Amino acid sequence: MSRIRTRLATMQDLDAIAPLFDAYRRFYKQAPDLALARSYLQERMQRGESVILVAEDDTGRMIGFTQLYPTFCSVRAAPTFVLYDLFVAPEARGAGAGRALMQAAETYAASTGAARLELSTARTNTVAQSLYESQGWARDEAFYVYNKPLRNS
Repeated sequence: MSRIRTRLATMQDLDAIAPLFDAYRRFYKQAPDLALARSYLQERMQRGESVILVAEDDTGRMIGFTQLYPTFCSVRAAPTFVLYDLFVAPEARGAGAGRALMQAAETYAASTGAARLELSTARTNTVAQSLYESQGWARDEAFYVYNKPLRNS
């Protein structure tokens, strides 16, 4: 089994992350659009609006990423992160990259003084749920999550 290395992404990684982000979006039934994926990531990175961690195999090939968005918890009066995107290339699944990215996200968030990480996933995404629960994440049984689309997309 190959060794997985995780690290913070830089702007120099943009062209390697964009195809993974495009594949992530396709997983969620979005039309392929590599240019959109690249420009979205570039904008988030340039504005400092997200933190992207990448996973590389032992050859240095990028095989996955996770994207964290900073936010705040008013009740705890502390910063938090939303782990919004997590994706591992299909051919690299089962090697531990998802687990490594989850651990890297936790380490990063803790190093910034964040109070917690949060995420949501599709009810049908049982593979991801199994990973999250194996990493000590607890499903919220106290709150419902609502959303309201603001434009047609």
